[in-house]
Amino acid sequence: MSNASAGTAEQQENHSSSALGMMVAAVGVCYGDIGTSPLYTLKEVFVGGYGVQVGHDAILGILSLIFWSLVWVVSIKYVIFVLRADNQGEGGVMALTALARRAAHGYPRLSSVLVVLGLFGASLFYGDSMITPAISVLSAIEGLEIAFDGLEHWVVPLALIVLVGLFLIQRHGTARIGILFGPVMVIWFVVLGALGLYGIYQHPVVLNAMNPYWAANFFIVHPGIGVAILGATVLALTGAEALYADMGHFGRKPISRAWFALVLPGLVLNYFGQGAMILYNPEAARNPFYLLAPSWALLPMVALSTVATVIASQAVISGAFSLTRQAIQLGFVPRMFVQHTSSQEQGQIYIAGVNWALMVGVVLLVLGFESSAALASAYGVAVTGTMLVTTLLMGVVLWLHWKWPLWLAIPFFCMMLLVDVLFFSANLPKVVQGGAFPVVAGIALFILMTTWKRGRQLLVERLDEGSLPLPLFIASIRSQPPHRVQGTAVFLTARSDAVPHALLHNLLHNQVLHEQVVLLTVVNEDSPRVATDRRFEVDAYGEGFFRVLLHFGFMEDPDIPAALKYCHLNELDFSPMRTTYFLSRETVIPSRRIGMARWREGLFAFLLKNANGNLRYFNLPLNRVIELGTQVEI
Repeated sequence: MSNASAGTAEQQENHSSSALGMMVAAVGVCYGDIGTSPLYTLKEVFVGGYGVQVGHDAILGILSLIFWSLVWVVSIKYVIFVLRADNQGEGGVMALTALARRAAHGYPRLSSVLVVLGLFGASLFYGDSMITPAISVLSAIEGLEIAFDGLEHWVVPLALIVLVGLFLIQRHGTARIGILFGPVMVIWFVVLGALGLYGIYQHPVVLNAMNPYWAANFFIVHPGIGVAILGATVLALTGAEALYADMGHFGRKPISRAWFALVLPGLVLNYFGQGAMILYNPEAARNPFYLLAPSWALLPMVALSTVATVIASQAVISGAFSLTRQAIQLGFVPRMFVQHTSSQEQGQIYIAGVNWALMVGVVLLVLGFESSAALASAYGVAVTGTMLVTTLLMGVVLWLHWKWPLWLAIPFFCMMLLVDVLFFSANLPKVVQGGAFPVVAGIALFILMTTWKRGRQLLVERLDEGSLPLPLFIASIRSQPPHRVQGTAVFLTARSDAVPHALLHNLLHNQVLHEQVVLLTVVNEDSPRVATDRRFEVDAYGEGFFRVLLHFGFMEDPDIPAALKYCHLNELDFSPMRTTYFLSRETVIPSRRIGMARWREGLFAFLLKNANGNLRYFNLPLNRVIELGTQVEI
């Protein structure tokens, strides 16, 4: 009995330590972005583009707005509800889009609208992935201006060194330094809370800001600013989308527990402490975060802030890599080479093209804006746009997937929508103040993704026009059998009922067929992963012809040779030395045919030419592949 009790106790201890470890890791990855918001939020309100006059009512009003925004948007909307909308454990705007589309399968028009919304939300996320590292690192290094006079001209060069170094190490992966992310960010939030308590102790009157009266009073007293002040308040919410995007790594419970146990208290205490400092010394509004710290702690805070902002930047960069992989699998982005940087963690990947594109965008932002205050005026458009898209997709999930009663779903959805519309509207003026950069980047990416998707559809349609039905082809083979050679020939094709062009060209030029001919189609599911028993489907057509379907989720790497090992037919032999893979390489020629605009056809032709080929993407053996080309007019 005692042994059993000891075993149970040991299991409970291991479970609790594992849960604690997951919670600490979640703090490091999920909360880096929102955790660095105190560096610049209040400074932007009182000194930045809004220039709110420092006063008792104004400080309490702003603190109340920040507090209740954190409660409603992050705590209630994201942590309690959105995190439950998981697609087999995966989160993020693309996973939510796939979930909403599956729920709306009976509504074709709605499904098309959901795809457009998801793509737009994903495009804005890339804009956020560029602006977050720039503003975070700049705001951290600006603390040196307080510690040392005359360092203003060194802020931008130092920020560029840190940021470029961050992008240069991406290809090595974050497996080694990632272990430090969690503990460092735990220290960061503890320090945030401690500094906040220090400020609140001096002026506890700021605690009155928890009363929503002060938020309403602010709008009454400052009718001229009105909703516009929400454009600064939203800075405290940046990174809320990361909670959902990174859910696949940790699960819902560790992320939720970390938020309520550590992150939310640390943020609220720090914002209130900064407010108390400004209330006591209005001059502190120029940089309340650093001036809240004692003079002896200024340099350590600059160092800790820089490390925290690097971690925050790493989180959004990793998120961009994961989002790109999902988009590739779902057919919205050209195929790119995905490099795994960890043998243990499947989510740790590196995509060179995305990394260098983000680096160029971040460098241009730092050089163009030169300060966190200037960047703050452009920040928020992409963030609030993504939040709005998430809310619209959640409305479909509430209605069709969770099947909430309309009397409950409609009021809750309208509340979420109202808040997000207000935040988005408040940030729209920022487009002319510099916020156009992430928006233009998002629109450009949206055009690229829709062009690629539509171009692939047109390409398949044009290839189908001259295709030969498979039953007719097999009948002709039966009546006039060609010379057969040993081995298995695998022909990759997007159509399951037509003869691939590569097969026709091979038969025409070489006058031979293999003993086993496999027509292989890769099916990308809208679920993150596919169970092993659902991976492989095969049908025999006779005369040595087989139809094989391989199913992959949008979080999986489509490794064809590995998947073919699950074949259960004895007559099919996929051993490496007996299998030859035949690929078709299409060259697109823009034409005046009905399809897309000529410039989009030219763009698609360029993307197709530079896309990563099937050979590397499907992990095919280099010495067992034959490519046959064809020209297609679209």
